[in-house]
Amino acid sequence: MINNIFDSHAHYNDAKFNDSRDVLLRYLPSRGIDKVINVASNIKESYESIKLADEYDYIYSSVGVHPHESKDVASDYIDQLELIYLKEKVIAIGEIGLDYHYNFLTKEIQQKVFKDQLSLAADLKAPIIIHSREADQDTIDILKKFKLKGVVHCFSSSVEVAEIFLKMGYYISFTGVITFKNVIKQIKSIEIVSIDRILVETDCPYMAPEPYRGKICDSSMLPFIIDKIAQIKHEDPQKIADITNKNACNLFNIN
Repeated sequence: MINNIFDSHAHYNDAKFNDSRDVLLRYLPSRGIDKVINVASNIKESYESIKLADEYDYIYSSVGVHPHESKDVASDYIDQLELIYLKEKVIAIGEIGLDYHYNFLTKEIQQKVFKDQLSLAADLKAPIIIHSREADQDTIDILKKFKLKGVVHCFSSSVEVAEIFLKMGYYISFTGVITFKNVIKQIKSIEIVSIDRILVETDCPYMAPEPYRGKICDSSMLPFIIDKIAQIKHEDPQKIADITNKNACNLFNIN
C-alpha cells in the first residue's frame, strides 16, 4: 500500500458526501492519506471547510471564490476572506481563477474577482490555488502582474502552457483524468514537468480515476493517480507519493 499521500485538492463539503462524510474522513488515514486540503468555492464553503479542518487533524483548508461564484459576491467579500484566512489551518487562497468553458458569467466579472483575490494573496503572502479552464492566456497575463506562488490545479492544457506556468514558478497538479484512455495532453505534460513541481489531487467528488470512473471520487483513489505518474516517470510509486507530499508541504508552508 502506498503511504504518505497528500491530496492537494478535495471538496468534502460537497453534498455528494452528506451520507458518508464522517465515516469516510475517519477511514482515509488508514488508506495511506497523510494530508488533505479541503478547497472552498465561496464564502459559505470557506467557513464550512474550516470546521472540517478543526475536526480532523490531517485536513487543511483554503478560502476563496471560484469563477463560477463570482457574480454574487458580497461587497465586503475580500474583507471576509482575509478574516477567514487568518484562522488556524487555513493555508491558501483558492480556488480562484477563470473558467470560459461555460457562459455562466462574463469574462470581465471573472477577471475582476480573480484580480481582487490575487491582490489579497499578495498582501497576505499567501499561496494560491488556480482554476483555469479554456482561459490559459488571460490567466497567464493576469498572473504575470503579481509575484505569487501557487499551483495550477486539475491541469488539462498543453505542454507549451505547462512550460509557461513552470517558468513563472508555479506547481502543476494532476487528477484522475490522467488514467483515462486516449488522454494525451496531460500525459505529455507529466513527461516534461519535473517531479519536484508536481502535486497530486482528486478534485473529489469529481474526476474519479480508472477503474472508478463515473463514481464518487475520494482521496483513497489517489494511488491510481500516483501509479500512473510513476509509470510515466519510471519511478517507484512510493517515491512519487513522498515527493509530491513534500512539494505540497513546501508550497503551502506546512511543517
